[in-house]
Amino acid sequence: MGDEPVMATNDDASECKRGAVQLGYWQDSYITSFVKHIEKRAPEINRGYFARVKGVERFVQKFLSKAGSLAQIVNFGAGYDTLYWRLKEEGIHISNYVEIDFPNVTSSKCYMIKRNKELLDIIHDQDGEVKFSSTDMHSGNYHCIGVDIRNLSLLETKLQQAEVNYSSPTLFLAECVLVYIENDCVNRLLQWIASKFKSGLFINYEMCNINDTFGDVMLGNLRARGCNLAGISSCKNIDTQKARFLLNGWQGTKAWDMVQIYYNLPACERQRIEKIEFLDEQELLIQLFQHYCICIGWLGQDFTDVNFEEC
Repeated sequence: MGDEPVMATNDDASECKRGAVQLGYWQDSYITSFVKHIEKRAPEINRGYFARVKGVERFVQKFLSKAGSLAQIVNFGAGYDTLYWRLKEEGIHISNYVEIDFPNVTSSKCYMIKRNKELLDIIHDQDGEVKFSSTDMHSGNYHCIGVDIRNLSLLETKLQQAEVNYSSPTLFLAECVLVYIENDCVNRLLQWIASKFKSGLFINYEMCNINDTFGDVMLGNLRARGCNLAGISSCKNIDTQKARFLLNGWQGTKAWDMVQIYYNLPACERQRIEKIEFLDEQELLIQLFQHYCICIGWLGQDFTDVNFEEC
């Protein structure tokens, strides 16, 4: 199987996010610039994406509060993610923001950015010109680069072009990315990051607890779409998700399943979104949450006390 089915998961996730935004689950002024098509999804799916987006956002905020103006973000498998623009809208300064995906995906994103004055004006807010190639774009503090992260030598070259500073506190994001990559390649990537960066936090949103009937159905659906789940063995449970950080040179790791994440979000926000769509039965939602997690790993001593439970 090739990488095309994996690339297609970006379209599916982006459409799910746009649909949830349109219903009012959270605000995102920029997703319509990248996603035109919407399909109605089940309420459980919309709540799942709400928990995912808000859970990741909480960790991003915790990172930024500790890293300050030197903060650098590297987003693996970024797809049509809009976090850069949302942070700028909030007035948050990032010293460098780098999005990485397959060249086919980044070429599409670069094309859409180039044709969108609103997106470009926000990027142009920084000094210097915006440079485009067929698959990449570079500006003052935003870069979108097309590279297969399994190719570490090319990844390093591309990160140099994106002016990544190995001494800056760096946040690494991966949402449903590592599961599609062979474990040996993921291990090499994590080892490489640990050897290069002095201070960092990795946020990995991914499936877990897959060895049951519900997990079998989930994996069967993905395989039916042609997705090669090359890294699925690391998704066996929370412990296997955490182990890959400890085994590859990271100082520490913590993880939470999405049940914990969802019920530690502000009660007022949960109550608000639970009124958007009626849910007959909670059981399917809880099962869905039990099979996804957010796992963090850190380098250095700056992020050892990051926890989700602390608001």
